[in-house]
Amino acid sequence: MENQILHSKIFAKPGTIPILIFHGLFGMLDNWGTLGKKFSENQEVHLIDLRNHGKSFHTVSMNYTEMSEDIVNYMKHYSIEKAILLGHSLGGKAVMECAIKHSDLVEKLLVVDIAPKAYPPHHQEIIKALKSVDFSKIKERKEVENILSQYIHETEVIQFLMKNVYRTDKNHFDFRFNLNTLSKDYNQLINKPISFGKYEGPTLFISGEKSNYILPEDEFYIRQQFPKEKLVIVSKASHWVQADNPNEFFDVVNDFLLNS
Repeated sequence: MENQILHSKIFAKPGTIPILIFHGLFGMLDNWGTLGKKFSENQEVHLIDLRNHGKSFHTVSMNYTEMSEDIVNYMKHYSIEKAILLGHSLGGKAVMECAIKHSDLVEKLLVVDIAPKAYPPHHQEIIKALKSVDFSKIKERKEVENILSQYIHETEVIQFLMKNVYRTDKNHFDFRFNLNTLSKDYNQLINKPISFGKYEGPTLFISGEKSNYILPEDEFYIRQQFPKEKLVIVSKASHWVQADNPNEFFDVVNDFLLNS
């Protein structure tokens, strides 16, 4: 079967090393629209939907090896010899896996608020909420919001998920992400560390001050696989570092791109 290519939005800037940006679980490339535009003032930017997310292809399985190969296929398709990879959360694990397996393709690596380790499952309530939406009975977007709010009490999480609700035709709605595969493979995505190996290139880990995704003791293990890593903590930010403090996040990334 011919390799399917991830859906993307490209801000072209010939002559620069492209930066490929990947969102997290249940996200989409639009989450990065404002920052992507800002980064594109200095270099080419590709905002990319992971498989089973946004407008990218749906598959029956999802694991880090497949996601890493998706990045390689994407680069081949667009004749990109070397790229800077940036990923948030699930996207962060995908870019780490790619950097370890295909280090010759990666100029620099940026990982936002995730470590290469296994995590305990913690999205069960969100998955339960999403599965409780029966689109055959939905007439308006507001009904989806009402159902989600019975399970999820953080308004910003509901709004984030609602970005995925779209009209399939005049009378029907659906989620853009592939909920079947994401719920089926969720445990192995969260419960599994990335492959063991080393990426020797410049690597920046960015953590949120209010987030517990990267703990002080994780840095020892991070350094085993990414010996040139640097960890920067962005103030006043939770797990959604880039959304909570976009200005400081931009400065941190820009400084790394210019000076590493």
